[in-house]
Amino acid sequence: MAGTDNVSALYGTLLALHALTQFLVTPVLGVLSDRLGRRPVLLLALADSTIDYLVMAFTPHLWLLFISRTIAGLTAAGVAMITATIADVTPEAGRARHFGLFHACFGAGFVVGPVIGGLLGDISLRAPFLAAAALSSMNVLIAWFVLPETHRTAHRPFPWRTLNPLAPLRWALTFRTLIPLLTVFLLVSLVGQTYSTLWVLFVTDRFHWSATEIGLSLGIFGALVTLVQAFAIAPLTTRLGERGTLLLGIGCEAIALLVLAFTHASWIAFGLIPLIAFGGISAPALRALQSKAVDGERQGQLQGVVASFVSLAAILGPLAFGGIYALSRPDWTGLVWIIGVAIFAVALPMVPKRAVEQR
Repeated sequence: MAGTDNVSALYGTLLALHALTQFLVTPVLGVLSDRLGRRPVLLLALADSTIDYLVMAFTPHLWLLFISRTIAGLTAAGVAMITATIADVTPEAGRARHFGLFHACFGAGFVVGPVIGGLLGDISLRAPFLAAAALSSMNVLIAWFVLPETHRTAHRPFPWRTLNPLAPLRWALTFRTLIPLLTVFLLVSLVGQTYSTLWVLFVTDRFHWSATEIGLSLGIFGALVTLVQAFAIAPLTTRLGERGTLLLGIGCEAIALLVLAFTHASWIAFGLIPLIAFGGISAPALRALQSKAVDGERQGQLQGVVASFVSLAAILGPLAFGGIYALSRPDWTGLVWIIGVAIFAVALPMVPKRAVEQR
């Protein structure tokens, strides 16, 4: 659809537009789910995702692709609705474990999805998008026929002012216990963007890994994330609590980043992958802490705000870390990982020192 000289710039713009739409729209859809129910909003997001994949498969026009991907930003509401549904049906003590299983599904998809996409891409450039559309259609059918509504809506006047994209964010900032948790979540999400943005560039520049080695490292990471999220969260939160699990995850990841910044041994980089994957325990523990700060009537709104923070990190992270890496690359490729450690150091004092109480 475009000349090879400007593919990277166009691709970056597509990613930024998608993330920007998610940031603006997802909190609003979270509010709607609190008033209309989880299923209608989830079905809307899944149907939009299906249409987007079909557009990507068949459109011959670049401008239509941009419009489709921008509108598809609201598909992030699907993630928010799933996490809100988990909060609806799970007692507070079990939420970290179920959020861990939720993240494990992403880890499994991270392993299997690229393999399927790569195999189908060798057959036809359209085939991966058609397969994604088919899978998304299956999700629509499951949500329509199997998934029950988990949130009972109250019959009261709809607050149209909450459709302002910034209104849910302002609402979240009224919770004293939620502000530091959201800040920590944003900082942790920012550090997470370093891997997706720079891992391939870094290991190529520092260790001269081949495409096979890079693919193997990503596959190992995805598999380990799946195992950690599925089986480690429940025993850790039972023994350490959500706060202790969060601190342990941040500590493990910070150590891994610090070593990664200075090592020049390829085997050490491979050896750090399990530690980085284990650091992912912080995300479900943090989500569980956040869910405790808000009552059941506002879980959709909360998860919409949380999803918007993920999108904000997806906008800021690649821009910031990509720029820093480009500037520091001639002298030292490890600077970006030290900055990640520094971000964790800023986040640590914001972690609540006591149990989160619902307001």
